[in-house]
Amino acid sequence: MAKITLQGNEIHTNGNLPEIGSTAPDFVLVNKDLENISLSSFPGKKKLISIVPSLDTPVCATSTKKFNDYAKDHEDTVILVVAADLPFAMSRFCGAEGVDNVDPLSIMRSNEFSRDYGVLIEDGPLAGITARALLVLDQENSIVHAELVGEIADEPDYDAAMQALG
Repeated sequence: MAKITLQGNEIHTNGNLPEIGSTAPDFVLVNKDLENISLSSFPGKKKLISIVPSLDTPVCATSTKKFNDYAKDHEDTVILVVAADLPFAMSRFCGAEGVDNVDPLSIMRSNEFSRDYGVLIEDGPLAGITARALLVLDQENSIVHAELVGEIADEPDYDAAMQALG
């Protein structure tokens, strides 16, 4: 169980992020077309998994836009934005903000991803959704960078994630 904060108040996740050097757990998430998506949907690509509570918050929106800009010049990398939002809301956000270089994915059908990645918030007002975290995976889905953001209202370390992508 990891300790994080929400506006300075301690809350907890169900576990810890997978360790650097380990293989990322496979998952089934839902894309904008209501299709199930897994790690195998992106063979041979580096992956940045940006886990956010909801795209409908300023910090989540900002990070998604920054990673969208990064993705424009990096065709060897796929940016997966994982949130509790419904695919319809995620599509609406991406359309309104001109975000078309990331793959928004919803946990709507299962909390298994949140549990397996150790980011399921277990207490406090956001219980049941995800903490803010970043994972960078190489082409074989080995984790090369992991960050659980200590304060949910803070932005992740963009530079560290982008350096890990190479």
